[in-house]
Amino acid sequence: MPKFYLTTPIYYPSGKFHIGTAYTTTLADAIKKYKQARGYDVYLLTGMDEHGQKIQQVAENAGKTPQEHVDQMAEEAKKLWKLMEIDYDDFIRTTEPRHEKVVEEIFDRLMEQGDIYLSEYEGWYCMPCETYFTETQLVDGKCPECGREVKKMKEESYFFNMKKYANRLIDFYNQNPNFILPESRKNELFNNFLKPGLEDLCVSRTSFDWGVKVRKDPKHVVYVWLDALTNYITALGYLSEDDSLMQKYWPADIHLVGKDIIRFHGIYWPIFLMALNLPLPKQIYAHGWIMMKDGKMSKSKGNVIYPEPLIERYGLDAFKYFILKEMSYSQDGTFTPEGFIERYNFDLCNDLGNLLNRTIGMVNKYFGGEIKSYPQNVSSLDKELENFSNGIIHSVEDYFDTYHISQAIAETWNLVSRTNKYIDETMPWVLFKEEKTEELQSVMYHLVENLRRIAILISPYMVHTSQKILDQLSIPQGSLRTWDSMGKYDELKDIKVTEKPEVLFARLEQETEIEVIKNMMK
Repeated sequence: MPKFYLTTPIYYPSGKFHIGTAYTTTLADAIKKYKQARGYDVYLLTGMDEHGQKIQQVAENAGKTPQEHVDQMAEEAKKLWKLMEIDYDDFIRTTEPRHEKVVEEIFDRLMEQGDIYLSEYEGWYCMPCETYFTETQLVDGKCPECGREVKKMKEESYFFNMKKYANRLIDFYNQNPNFILPESRKNELFNNFLKPGLEDLCVSRTSFDWGVKVRKDPKHVVYVWLDALTNYITALGYLSEDDSLMQKYWPADIHLVGKDIIRFHGIYWPIFLMALNLPLPKQIYAHGWIMMKDGKMSKSKGNVIYPEPLIERYGLDAFKYFILKEMSYSQDGTFTPEGFIERYNFDLCNDLGNLLNRTIGMVNKYFGGEIKSYPQNVSSLDKELENFSNGIIHSVEDYFDTYHISQAIAETWNLVSRTNKYIDETMPWVLFKEEKTEELQSVMYHLVENLRRIAILISPYMVHTSQKILDQLSIPQGSLRTWDSMGKYDELKDIKVTEKPEVLFARLEQETEIEVIKNMMK
C-alpha cells in the first residue's frame, strides 16, 4: 500500500480559530479522505505552535501563565476539529516533552557542526510574525508580512548560517520545479529572497523566556520558527527511541500552509533539513486567504466569522462545501453571507438535492422503485452521458492529485448539472406516457448510476450527504460504494430506492439567513 504523509501548519494559538484556520484543516482532511479512497496509507498531522513572545504577552494580559493559556487553546482546537470531524492521526504541541527534547538536540547538533554561531543582532522586529527584518525589507516602515508596526531591537543571538546552504537550495528549486505550489509563490521566494542573497537567520532570543531553552546557553530560547518547523519530524519520532513512523512516512508528501508563511516553509525549513542531512518534503502548497468584502478578517472591523455557528445552523457538509469551493487554487477566496446562502440554495438545494428527489420520485412512480440491471438497449444520448461521466471522474482525480480542490468540486457539479439536463433532454414523463418502457428503464438506470457516482465523488468533503444519497438509492454496503467502483457503468443490479426521499438541503429564506450570518460576524 503506498504511503502518503500530509501536514497542516501547526496553528499559533494567540486567539480563537476562525474560518481561515478551518479552511486549511478542511483541505487537509479532504485530501486525506480522497487519498484513502484511492488506496493510500495516509498519515495526517496537525497541532499547535505554543511558544514565543506573543503567546507570553497574550497569557499575561489574560492573567494566566503561558502554559495555562496554551492548554486551554489546545482543548478548544481539538473540540473544533471534533465538531468538524477532522480525521487527524496526531496532534503535536510544541510544549510537549517529546518535541522540546528533540528541538534541544537539533540545536546542539547544528551548533556542533558549525551551522549555528553566536553574535549580536540589531534589526526591526515584528512581534505578531515573530520575525526580524532589515531596513530595506520593510514596506512603508512596517512589517512586509502583516503590515503592522515594527520595533527596533538589539540583543545577543545565535545565528544560523543560511548562506552556506543558499546555492544548494537554489539547485534544488531548479531540479524540482514543482516543489513550491503554486508557481507564483515559488517565483516570489526565488526573486525576493534567494536571488538577492540570503541573510543569516537569528535563531535564538533573550528578551523573553517562553520557549525551548538552548541547553548550552539557557538564557537563550530557541527562535519560534526553528522550534515550530521541526514538528513535522518530531511528531514522527525523529531522534527518539521509536522512530518507526519517521522511517515509514518521511519525507512528507505535502505540507499545506497559508501564503503568509511560505517563506519559512520554502526557505528556512528546507535548509534546516539539509543541515540535518534529511530528505526534503516532496511538495509545499501555499494557499490563499479567505477574505471578507472589506479585506482581511479583523476583530476591529467586526468582520470575523467562526466555523461553529455556521456548522451548527447549516450543517458540516454545507460549511465544508462552501469554503473549499470558494478557494480557487493559488487565489484568495471571499466569504460573504450572500455568497454562502446562494451556494446553499442553488448548488446544494436546487442542483443536487432536487436531482436526488426527482430521480427517486420517478423510479418509484414508473418502476415501483426498482432498478433491475444495466439496460440492453442504450441510446446515443445515454452513451454520451456515460462518456461525460467517465471524463468527469478522471478530471476530478487529476484536480485532487494536484490540489486544485475547488476545481474538482466544480467538475463534480458539472456532472450534477449535466445529469439534470439529461432529465430535460430525455423527458421521462413523455416516455412513460408513450409506453417506451425500455428507453425509460435506461434513463432511470443512468440517473441512479450518476447519482451513485456523484455521492462517491463528494465523499472526501461531504461525508454525510454522500452517505444519505447512497442510502436513499439503497446502494449496498461494500464494493459499489468505493472509488474504484466508478470504473464501470454497468454494475448496478436489483436496486430498490427508498419510497420517501429525505430532503438533503431545505431551501433557505435568503434575506433572513443573510441577516443571521451578519449577526454571527464579530
